[in-house]
Amino acid sequence: MSEKGPLLNPLLKLKGICKRFPGVQALDNVDLEVHTGEVHGLLGENGAGKSTLIKILTGAHPADEGEMYFLGQKVEHLTPKKARDMGIACIYQELNLVPHLSVAENIFLGREPCVNKKLGLIDRTYMHQRSRQLLQELGLDIDPGTKVGNLGIGKQQMVEIARALSVNAKLIIMDEPTSSLSEREVEELLNIVLQLKSRGVAVIYISHRLEEIKRICDRITVLRDGQKVATREAADVSIEEIIRLMVGRDLSEQFPKIRVARGKEALAVENLTRRGVLHNISFKAYQGEVLGIAGLVGSGRTELVRAIFGADPVDAGTIRVFGKPVTIRSPRDAINAGIALLTEDRKGQGLILIQDITFNTTLVSLGRFARGGILNVRAAREATGKLVRELKVRPPHINQVVGQLSGGNQQKVVIGKWLCSRARIFIFDEPTRGIDVGAKVEVYNLINQLVSSGAAVIMVSSELPEVLGMSDRILVMHEGRITAEFDRSEANQEKIMHAATGGC
Repeated sequence: MSEKGPLLNPLLKLKGICKRFPGVQALDNVDLEVHTGEVHGLLGENGAGKSTLIKILTGAHPADEGEMYFLGQKVEHLTPKKARDMGIACIYQELNLVPHLSVAENIFLGREPCVNKKLGLIDRTYMHQRSRQLLQELGLDIDPGTKVGNLGIGKQQMVEIARALSVNAKLIIMDEPTSSLSEREVEELLNIVLQLKSRGVAVIYISHRLEEIKRICDRITVLRDGQKVATREAADVSIEEIIRLMVGRDLSEQFPKIRVARGKEALAVENLTRRGVLHNISFKAYQGEVLGIAGLVGSGRTELVRAIFGADPVDAGTIRVFGKPVTIRSPRDAINAGIALLTEDRKGQGLILIQDITFNTTLVSLGRFARGGILNVRAAREATGKLVRELKVRPPHINQVVGQLSGGNQQKVVIGKWLCSRARIFIFDEPTRGIDVGAKVEVYNLINQLVSSGAAVIMVSSELPEVLGMSDRILVMHEGRITAEFDRSEANQEKIMHAATGGC
């Protein structure tokens, strides 16, 4: 990491920024300074105000109060185009790319160079040459003619960075850039961030992975409940102190595991096979147990739980639920058997974002609230209200549109949906991806409540500390096969990684 430049004349300066939405003070008198060539971590729990601040910086939302300065000049009436022209770019967690267009077309989308403006003839030769140059500057060997949809997530993020550089961005905001990346891709991205820093580009880096923050950032600013809590030198603050600043309290245990006596066999999978994907998978899960499934990206973990849930077809294998053979050809069959799947992509597959909490919570169990084809709306709302209180969803309004909730509270709504279905086997695929440390602990406590009540929980996670901290047993997968099984008492990161890379 190169040395920081002098902290004079900040590139970006915010003074007293306030933003209100109906019933919510999203930002309250927030100050922020970011300097040229600085990597500045922006931290806070979901709902702390980070996303609102990003939208103000990029011109998507106007501030209600406060001042913004960029390169020493006061900025007023900011729009997305004006922000881009000034040199502010944002790479969102959900990438803003067009999959069926090429890399070059995405880099120049909306500002295509023309050979003849009157005829609207695009200069594709220049687009490809300039795109190749930008990618090479980032050390990337990507063909500019490749369709973006054919690239992995890591390479797609690099295309976003190349697009930012193509408009001479002076400040790049990265929102949870490593949440969907493999370990190798994370290393590549962090190296790119350091490269940007060495070129004098400032980076606002938002991540719930605090180890990355400590490694990559020069300074950090912590938001809590819409207010700035502190700005510190990253080297001078411990991860434990960062957590205290974020949540306003000590997290007595990062993984508050509760041990429950193992009960009856809840799920038995035997010789489950899907050609080219899953190979003779067999395992059992028990009541009162958290069964962790670990493995590298592409190991077949998500494919396994989707097959169990009937979301993907299988070629062979049997499944028993509480000792009884079941035939699962669709998610409805799995739901009827008492199996719940909390998907990795909660926004795309777990929720209807434009609908409210009541709609989402009762979505898979409408039969409970209907008689003769008529929905008992009062009963549905009462059941939802009870779950919202038990799960401590914030804000606790059953009419709240789910798309407006933070990631942690969206995850609680997904859990509430399956609690409402009266499932007894819960499969969590990446249960804490993209949510903050405080919300993670709340999800872990909900898992504790499930196993304490006699449910079986299967937890797929890419975070080894999470697998080790919350599991009673751990299965490890590699290339569609289970390569190892560990009891909690004997498992460690080295053993899991050895099995995850094909060792035995």
